[in-house]
Amino acid sequence: MNRALWHVAPGVAELRPAPEPAPREGEIVVRALASALSRGTERLVHHGRVPPSQHAAMRGPMQEGEFPFPVKYGYCVVGEAGDGRRLFCLHPHQERFALPATLCATVPDAVPTRRAVLGANMETALNAIWDAAPLPGERALVIGAGVVGLLCGFLLARILGVTVTVTDRDPSRRAIAESFGTRFAAPEEAPDEQELILHCSGSEAGLRLALERAAFEARIVEASWFGDAEPALPLGARFHQRRLRLLSTQVGSVSPAMRGRRSHAERMALALSLLDDPRLDALLGPFVPFAELPDRIGALLDPPHGAPQPLCPVILYGDPA
Repeated sequence: MNRALWHVAPGVAELRPAPEPAPREGEIVVRALASALSRGTERLVHHGRVPPSQHAAMRGPMQEGEFPFPVKYGYCVVGEAGDGRRLFCLHPHQERFALPATLCATVPDAVPTRRAVLGANMETALNAIWDAAPLPGERALVIGAGVVGLLCGFLLARILGVTVTVTDRDPSRRAIAESFGTRFAAPEEAPDEQELILHCSGSEAGLRLALERAAFEARIVEASWFGDAEPALPLGARFHQRRLRLLSTQVGSVSPAMRGRRSHAERMALALSLLDDPRLDALLGPFVPFAELPDRIGALLDPPHGAPQPLCPVILYGDPA
């Protein structure tokens, strides 16, 4: 039997039978090896919190059903094609499926299957860095040490002379941030006078912290997705006197800095190649068999108070390397 994960009510998911793939012209049949839960976006979907005004914009490439429920959603699957190629696919969590070749990217040989599920997150971080346009020697602050925030720090730390600090309320993120070559600070200890700030926490408090720590004429790049939340911000004296710039970044469009020079496919290929670093394995886990996903998805997306906060839960179909 072929199965797919469906969100059917607030906080409720189930595995439903899916038809065996019948490819049309230009489509590829893929057998899933691993997929990732995007804890920010899929939490909103799981709880039915996608705003009606954003139903069209939030629609996944191979989504079935409509928001809020029932809906089959997801976009981080690594699978195997009939010719043996490993592919990163923009498809919901499902065991076997067919999709257009344009929604697939070949996984480099040097990137293990489990790590390759980070492809969409790395693409998001890469696009955010293009939007941020960091300069050698700048002081940069990343607020929010989730997967995208840590990947932004990972990329920024590779730029000559950039001093990068990652801040988060969870001190367990320190070891990962420092292994990526960045500094780490609790929010109250975040450095001041930062010339480039990437906000990735998805919280009003995080965005307020960005405004507080920004230097004169600093750029604040907003990478969070707030769903139906409407954060209130102090856009008074400090914001105006310091001539701050608040910029949006979103992965649906290639950054203007590279638009016309890199296609979506070329951006994804670059993102996958950037995963050739074993340090990134620290972002992965826990590892959950697909059959157990409906029972465990609630705790993966919203762990009980005091429980460890996973970064990138990985769903396993079989035993991928």
